[in-house]
Amino acid sequence: MFKEKILVIEDDVQIQNFMIYTLENAGFEVEGVVSGKAGIDYMVRKNIDLILLDLGLPDIDGMDVLHKIREWSEVPIIIVSARDQDKEKAAALDDGADDYLTKPFSATELMARIRVALRHYYRMSHAKEENKPDDTVYVNGGLRMDNGAHVVYKNGQEIHLTPLEYRLVLLFMQNVGKVLTYHTILRKIWGEGYGEDTQVLRSVMASTRRKIENNPAKPEYIETEIGIGYRMREHEKEK
Repeated sequence: MFKEKILVIEDDVQIQNFMIYTLENAGFEVEGVVSGKAGIDYMVRKNIDLILLDLGLPDIDGMDVLHKIREWSEVPIIIVSARDQDKEKAAALDDGADDYLTKPFSATELMARIRVALRHYYRMSHAKEENKPDDTVYVNGGLRMDNGAHVVYKNGQEIHLTPLEYRLVLLFMQNVGKVLTYHTILRKIWGEGYGEDTQVLRSVMASTRRKIENNPAKPEYIETEIGIGYRMREHEKEK
């Protein structure tokens, strides 16, 4: 039976043991190391499906470990750190991390983030292997997006989006559960020239929410990650 393998790079033995215990009970194969160098060496020698990476390592800063791994691997990396500054979270996400968990966290939250990261990774890997235009039909709860036909439905009713709103929703539907920083969204939708001009993003986000949310003041789909960006929450498929 195939078991996904997770590498835990964490120098706090108590936290590492907690994560290993939680993951092994969930059916994963887990390896733990206590330094950045050991983590990089292990990645070079072994096949890993996901990495849990602490930023405060004794030998190499976790951000440097992230940069080195991203030079050759797209494996999902979830940052697990006591650092809770928004700028540090945004920097890690912009530099290739898939998610960010602030210590302390629960086993339930850890497992939820891992499952989302793995699903996103496998979905994107499959799309690359197919190597064809993205005519995917994306479904998230009551939202259905037929990218081939260029139409979006909310609870079975077609909704009309502007070209910018459509591209914004498509970006989130392609990255359900993943935090997208302001910088990432601006770069993907408007291009590098917009830099950190979040006002234009907030304006389009407001109009988009009015169309896809039942209550734009309490969004159920695109949630704000204060000081960092936005995340599209994953919903179960409607029966």
